[in-house]
Amino acid sequence: MDSGEFCQRVREVLHERGMSVRAAARTLNYDPAYLSRVLSGKQRPSAQLIAGLDELLQVDRESSAPDASVSLIRVANGEEYAHAIRETSRRLVILDNDLGGLPIADAATRAFRTVYRRLGSGNYDRKYERDIQSAAAELAEVAGWALYDAEKHDTARRLNQEALFLAQLSGDRSIELLILQNIAMHSGWLGRHREELAIARSVIEGSRLSPRVEAIFRVREAKGLAGAGDHTGAARSFDHARSLLGDGVHDGDPSWSWWISANEIDGHHGSALQEACQFGDGIQFLQRALWQTSGARWVGYRSISAARLLDCFLSVNAWLDAEELACSIVASVDEIGSARTVTLLRTAIRRAQMADKTPSGVRDVLEHLGSAMASDPFTL
Repeated sequence: MDSGEFCQRVREVLHERGMSVRAAARTLNYDPAYLSRVLSGKQRPSAQLIAGLDELLQVDRESSAPDASVSLIRVANGEEYAHAIRETSRRLVILDNDLGGLPIADAATRAFRTVYRRLGSGNYDRKYERDIQSAAAELAEVAGWALYDAEKHDTARRLNQEALFLAQLSGDRSIELLILQNIAMHSGWLGRHREELAIARSVIEGSRLSPRVEAIFRVREAKGLAGAGDHTGAARSFDHARSLLGDGVHDGDPSWSWWISANEIDGHHGSALQEACQFGDGIQFLQRALWQTSGARWVGYRSISAARLLDCFLSVNAWLDAEELACSIVASVDEIGSARTVTLLRTAIRRAQMADKTPSGVRDVLEHLGSAMASDPFTL
């Protein structure tokens, strides 16, 4: 079967399953625009993508077959063990991305703990050791990200360090870069801006990166510079990151880089300005970051830009915009699984409620938002 026939078959299967190209791209950790171009015949697929699509054709995502069961991380061996670990990571990422940002920190940490113990005991086929270490690094990365989003920062740093150690042991430079990006991002959230900047620059200066990967490290560089007070340098780094995306997707891009987009850069740029109290300047970037999800419910970590934008509107006295946005967030605030988002929303609400000039109508909406966030999440 040639690539044209193969892509036609993929389109037919996606249609039969009621699965969008975007959902398929998320499942495979690819950029949706890239997958769309491949399936429309405008771009040749990489060998890695063909392998992923072939697996998508063969394996139902809801399969309960033994080789797809996450319970195999306890008993599988060799190649099957590495596959089971990766399958666990994939399912956790689906929960995090596709179902409103469900809090996965506990499940991810428990899964990695099981793998961690087996790695320590050596209870696996040594012939596949590097592949198993690489898969374990990816699982630790997922757990580290989830813990960071849950604001369990000490454990998140520990898991990120374990992930980095395993990636380096396995020689998997691709996953190592993702982990370094996460560590830098986490450092910035904790106010360790010089550390974020140092990590970003060490990668940029010490590695040959694809444009897409360099772009996200330029974003980390920009956030580090902004946190350290160099806003002119930060703006240059953000612009550099955008320019690197101009050539689109490359075969050399790692599979995890699907989420690096102009909207992602705008969100970080807006957050840097909001954190620097340059609220008026931050609005345009945060609005652009939210544009692609216009009309969608505010759920999961995707709500972070909305929370920052709300703070900006309130801080520049854009009362009508603030009230409209707050009402949008209230509609599904009980589905937000990101502790970071909740922290940002509470900070914005508290700041506005303490200001004498906040109109009574806006105060009422914010009070309703605060009450909704404080409600019992287990109440139907």
